[in-house]
Amino acid sequence: MGVKPGMTVSQAIGLCSSLRLIEPDPVHYDEQFAALLSALSEVSPVVEPAELGLVYVGADGLEGIFGAPTNIIEAIIRTLEGWNVGMSEAGSTVQHSNIPTFRLGFALGKFTAWVAASRAKPSEAIVVPAGEAQKFLAPQPIAVLPQGSDTHRRLRQLGIRTLGALSTLPEAAVTAQFGDVGRRLWQLAAGRIAEPVEGRVTPEPIVAALTFFTPVGERELLVHSVEQLITRALKHPRRIGWRVHAVRLRADLESPTNRSWLANILLKDPTADADRIAAPLRTRLEQSPPTGAVERLVLEFTAFAPGTTELQLFARDAQAAARAGQQRALQSAAREIRMRVKRSSLYHIVEVQPWSRLPERRYALIDYEP
Repeated sequence: MGVKPGMTVSQAIGLCSSLRLIEPDPVHYDEQFAALLSALSEVSPVVEPAELGLVYVGADGLEGIFGAPTNIIEAIIRTLEGWNVGMSEAGSTVQHSNIPTFRLGFALGKFTAWVAASRAKPSEAIVVPAGEAQKFLAPQPIAVLPQGSDTHRRLRQLGIRTLGALSTLPEAAVTAQFGDVGRRLWQLAAGRIAEPVEGRVTPEPIVAALTFFTPVGERELLVHSVEQLITRALKHPRRIGWRVHAVRLRADLESPTNRSWLANILLKDPTADADRIAAPLRTRLEQSPPTGAVERLVLEFTAFAPGTTELQLFARDAQAAARAGQQRALQSAAREIRMRVKRSSLYHIVEVQPWSRLPERRYALIDYEP
């Protein structure tokens, strides 16, 4: 009927009036992704989740267990096929013919492996031998680079369409045009960066749950319930001495299809203040509330930061902490300017002859080093 991924609902219905819309179940997706991570950890102890549906598996040292890289890939494929069977059984309430597919990329470094996986056919793998990363990356479009559309647009305006075209340019010229970001993009395109897989620390979340006797749909009552759950979770003994960095709020909705609602919040500044933790959750409930009445709420603190940071160690109040943060941002901006223009362009105005009537003598400029 012409319906394609990326279309709006109204466009899709316009093409296919009999289209059936299925409400998302983010809690189910999250649980299945966790099951995938658990299954892959049986193959390698180093598993790094990047985003929902994207996982990096460290293969260093697995040769002693499985042998050649082809054997390692076969072990991962067997694991993924077993996970697919579990997914199709878990999703049997929704009739569809497409079970989850996977694509594998095997290479030195996460970026090259990801590009290889994105070019692989469903349920197959692409292997990039060691030393051939640049040859493999050269014909790939610049869209695979991990940057926003504005950077891609600027590269295309310069006539750069592939990673090979970018890597043939002098690194210094790309750095002068794009700064630190340009240097990293050039190194990725040239196959100079081979980032290792960083194993994840399995979080031991602090959980607080609330089951409603009667399903609740009023936003004010939901917000009040969330605040109560936050207060309860903050009092947990394992939270003492730690600030909360990541929060997850799950809601089971009243529906025969077991729909759910999920909000993952990463706090910019870790905190143990209940109001600061609740603020982004209030915003999420206001902007994109659950699409049905809530039967159960589950709040989880999934990541933590030490209760005393370097910033707090030397800063006696919040204003001093803010000044320290501004200083770090200023240092980063100064480095970026020096890298682009090859000289210092920031200066201090220093009073040298305050008694002089001539401003040129009264003040002097010295290089600014934040």
